[in-house]
Amino acid sequence: MKNDVRERRRERGLSQADLAKALGVSRQTVNSIETGRWVPSLALALSLGRFFEVSVEEMFDAAD
Repeated sequence: MKNDVRERRRERGLSQADLAKALGVSRQTVNSIETGRWVPSLALALSLGRFFEVSVEEMFDAAD
């Protein structure tokens, strides 16, 4: 599943560790989401949406 988490994180000048700390997950989790190796749980996807102030649908593309 494609997403634009990396781009949104970089736009805010955050490291993966910064985002991970804000979400209460590991840096490896953020990396896995950004590279598409892991699809986050609904709860984590919603947290990402709230953090970036966008809907989950804006960040994640299930078409792939």
